[in-house]
Amino acid sequence: MSYFLRAVSLAVLFAGLGLAAQAQLQAQKVCEAAPANAAPCVYRLDPPNWWTHMPAPMLLLYGRNLKDTHITVQGRDVSIRRTHFSANGHYAFVWLADQNNAPQTLQLKVSSAQGETSFPFVLGKRKPASDGFQGFSAADTMYLIMTDRFADGDLSNDPHPSQLALPRGWHGGDFKGIQDHLNYLKQLGITTIWITPAYDNSGGQQDYHGYSATNMYKPDPHFGSIRDFENLVSAVHADGMKFVLDTVPNHVGAANPWALDPPAPGWFHGTVAHHDEAKSNFEAITDPHSDWAQRKDITEGWFANVLPDLNQENPLVSQYLTQNALWWIETGGLDGLRIDTFPYVGRAFWQHFNGEIHQVFPRVTEVGEVFNPDPTIVSYFAGGVAHDGIDTHLYTPFDFPTYFALRAVLTHQKPMSYLESVWGKDWLYPHPNRLVPFFGNHDTMRFMSLPGMTVADLKLAYGIVLTMRGMPEIYYGDELAMKGGDDPNNRHDFPGGFPGGKRDAFTRAGRTPKENEVHDWVAGLLHFRDTNAVFGDGGQQDIEYDATSFVYLRARDISHGCIAGHSDRVLVAINDGSKAKVISIASKNTALAGCSIFVPEAGTNVPASQREGNLTLTLAPKQMAIYTVR
Repeated sequence: MSYFLRAVSLAVLFAGLGLAAQAQLQAQKVCEAAPANAAPCVYRLDPPNWWTHMPAPMLLLYGRNLKDTHITVQGRDVSIRRTHFSANGHYAFVWLADQNNAPQTLQLKVSSAQGETSFPFVLGKRKPASDGFQGFSAADTMYLIMTDRFADGDLSNDPHPSQLALPRGWHGGDFKGIQDHLNYLKQLGITTIWITPAYDNSGGQQDYHGYSATNMYKPDPHFGSIRDFENLVSAVHADGMKFVLDTVPNHVGAANPWALDPPAPGWFHGTVAHHDEAKSNFEAITDPHSDWAQRKDITEGWFANVLPDLNQENPLVSQYLTQNALWWIETGGLDGLRIDTFPYVGRAFWQHFNGEIHQVFPRVTEVGEVFNPDPTIVSYFAGGVAHDGIDTHLYTPFDFPTYFALRAVLTHQKPMSYLESVWGKDWLYPHPNRLVPFFGNHDTMRFMSLPGMTVADLKLAYGIVLTMRGMPEIYYGDELAMKGGDDPNNRHDFPGGFPGGKRDAFTRAGRTPKENEVHDWVAGLLHFRDTNAVFGDGGQQDIEYDATSFVYLRARDISHGCIAGHSDRVLVAINDGSKAKVISIASKNTALAGCSIFVPEAGTNVPASQREGNLTLTLAPKQMAIYTVR
C-alpha cells in the first residue's frame, strides 16, 4: 500500500470515529515516515475545498517527496496554471486556472519516478446571498464573545480538568455554547456577534484565546467541528443577527509547524532563532518623514517576541492569507471580519486583502484593531483615503480614541469636555459614522475594576457609547457589571455558561439586583436604538460641554432645526458631576432651533423646559437623560 493510501485509510478510520484531529495527526505521521526514495505522499491540503465563481485558488500541499513531481488535475474545464515546490519536498504549490464551471469533484494526481498518489478536491456551489454576507453598519450593535469563556454547550470537547487550574487554561466554551444562548443576546438587543478566532490553536495549553493559530483552515477542536461552526452562524442568521469572525493575518502561533519548516523562503519576517520584537510606535508609520528602520520594527517584528510574523510582501503568503479569509467567509456565510493587529501589516497587503474581499463579497465589512488613543494615527488606517498612495480599503477601524477618552473622563482624570477634543477630530476619518466606539474589550481591564467606578459610572459609559455616532461594541459580561483586572482576570467565565455553576446569569432570576439594573439599562437603550433610524444614519452635533456635563444631538440632518412633521432627533444630556446641575441651551444657533417637544425616553421622567428659545435641562448627579425631539 502506498504511503498516501495508508495515510488516507487511517484518516478515514479516525474520521469515521469522529476523531478528525487524530486522523490528521496519524496521516501526517505516515507521510513523515516515508523514506526519501519513496513515492510522493500528501497528508493535508490548504484550502481543503473551494467554490466555483470564486477567484481561482492556489493550493498548498503538505507531505513528503513532493519536489520535482508532476502534478495533474482531472475535471471538466479545469487545468493547472503552474506549480512550485519547496526545496525539501515537504510542500507543493498548485495554481488552478480560472474556473467558473459547474460544481464538481476534481482528482489531483502527484507523480514521480518512484510512484504516484491521487486525491479528491471539491469545487462546490456557492451559498446564496440570503445565507448571510450582509455587512455591519452604524445601525448595529456588536457583542464580543471569547468563545472559550462564554458557554460550554458540548461536554465531549471539554479540556482536561487540570486546565481549569491554569490562569490561562482552556475552560470548555464552544460554538454550541454560544448557539444555546442566542436568545439571551437577541432579547438583550444585540444585532451582531463577534467571536474571537476560530482557528485551531492546539499547540499550547494556554492558547484558548485563538490568536496563536496552528492550522488556519480548521476550527480548534475545543470549539467544535467546522459543521458546528456553520450551524452556529446559520442559527445567528435565523435569529435575525449578523456574525463577525476574528481573523489574524499578521502572525501565527509559536507551535505552528511552519515555524520550523516554512513552506517557502521568506514565509516569515525572520526565524525562530533570529527575529526582531514588534514595536507599537505607530507614529513611525504615519510620519511621512520616518525612515524604513523605524517602520520595520512594527511591520516585521514578532508580536510579543514569540509569534512568528508572516511576510505579507511575499506573494505566496499574500495569496494564502487572502484565500483563507475568503474561505472562512464563504464557509460560514459571514457578514464581516474583525482584523487583529492591523497596523503591524503593510498597507499594500491590506489594499489587496480588503479589495479582493469586497470584490467577491461586496456587502461584507471589516473592522480593524488600531490600539492607539490618537485620532490622527487611527484615522490613517481607515479605508477611503490613499495615504502613501495606498488605500487600505478597510471599512472602519475601532474607535480606540473614544475608548481612552471615556475611561479618562469617567475616572475623572479628564473633564467631560475632553470628549469633544477627541470627537472634534472626526474630520480626519473618511467615514466617521462607521467607527466602532466601546469602553472595554478582551485586551483591557474591565470597566468596573477601574479605580472608583460604580454602577452609575457604568450606566453613563453605556449611555454614551450606545447613543453617540458609530456602531457600539459591548464586551461579554459588561452588561452584568462584571469585574476583572488585566489579562487573564478580564476574561472570566460568563456566570451560568458552564457545568457546576452556582447561578445562571443568562436568566433574570440568576442575576443579582445590581446585574439586573445594568442589564435592563443596556437592554432598554438597545431597543431604543433599534427603533430610531437616527442612530444608523444620523449625524451628531455637540451642543454644550464643560468639566462635568455634555449635551449632544443625534439627527439625520444637523444642518437645520426642527421641521414640522419630522421626529428624527434624539437629545442626550449627561451630568457626570457629584451635584445636581441645571444646563441652559440657547437653541437658536443649533439643530434644536424650532424644536418644541422633548419627550423623555431614558434616564429621566422629567420633560425638558423651554422658554423663549432657551432650553433648560435639570440633571441629578451621575444622571443621563435622553429625549426624542420634534
